[in-house]
Amino acid sequence: MTFTEPVRLWLFVGLAVLLVVYVIAQSRRGRYALEFSDASLLDAVAPRRPGWRRHVVATTFLGVLGLLILAFAGPVTQREQPRERAIVILTIDTSLSMGAEDVEPSRIGAAQQAAREFLANAPDGIDVGLVSFDQIPVVQMPPTNDRRLVEAAVDDLELGPFTNTGGAIDASLDTLESALDGLELNDDESPPAVIVLLSDGEPTIDDSPPIDTAIAQAVQDGISISSVALGTPDGEVTIEDPESPGTFLTVPVPVDEDTMRQVADRTGGRFFSTSSVDELAAVYDDIGTAVGFETVDNDVSDWFVGFALAFAFVTGLLSLAWFQRLP
Repeated sequence: MTFTEPVRLWLFVGLAVLLVVYVIAQSRRGRYALEFSDASLLDAVAPRRPGWRRHVVATTFLGVLGLLILAFAGPVTQREQPRERAIVILTIDTSLSMGAEDVEPSRIGAAQQAAREFLANAPDGIDVGLVSFDQIPVVQMPPTNDRRLVEAAVDDLELGPFTNTGGAIDASLDTLESALDGLELNDDESPPAVIVLLSDGEPTIDDSPPIDTAIAQAVQDGISISSVALGTPDGEVTIEDPESPGTFLTVPVPVDEDTMRQVADRTGGRFFSTSSVDELAAVYDDIGTAVGFETVDNDVSDWFVGFALAFAFVTGLLSLAWFQRLP
């Protein structure tokens, strides 16, 4: 819990002073009582001494003041609430290496399954777009709130040769920019937007544009890219030898974490490395929560006012019951 007006908590100094004055007054009260020459006369002069009861009433009264000071300082707690609007671009590698089965059922199969789970669980306020990339990037689905369309596009992903990571980032940025330009905003602030780049290897084609140029453009646009390196060092695929049709080769395709980490670090995104569909689904869910929810202050001053009123009522009832007067 925090306070919007913490300087007002200095009023507790006044409350502490009041407590000290009360203690001093009570100690003097005891000395004055002993000034009677005959202590046996005390019962006749003051037969009903309040004793500990007056301390109870004083304590509840000070409690009322303390609760009111806390309420006056503006106490708030933090809670998460869904954003009204956010955009996530899922950018998925569809190069041939994504057919490796070191991740069950395969790298591309795990990516598709995790994407479906993300679409099912993402907050309603998130518009999701899909970009795939192998030799060239393809905008499979511009950002939309219709999850069925995106899921259908995810199901239709097919593998192709080469890995054009730079082009994928560039296409994702263009798609995101078009989506933001098409929004009708009530103010000048754009909704949160993030690109989630999933790949397993380093770029094998890098001319439209080079990955360093694409990263620099993302930084200039202020768009963070969270990246996911999917796979293990032992991944391999079987492909047809381009120089000898009908002949197949087993090619090692170890996961390349360095490129994915560089993308995330330079754009201010988050980097993840995973080798299972469950971990990948958790990554997507984590990113969706970070983008789809915002932390807001929840004013709880009413609770302190309510407790203060309750203490005030108790103080009044005790004072009437024990001393026949209000404090």
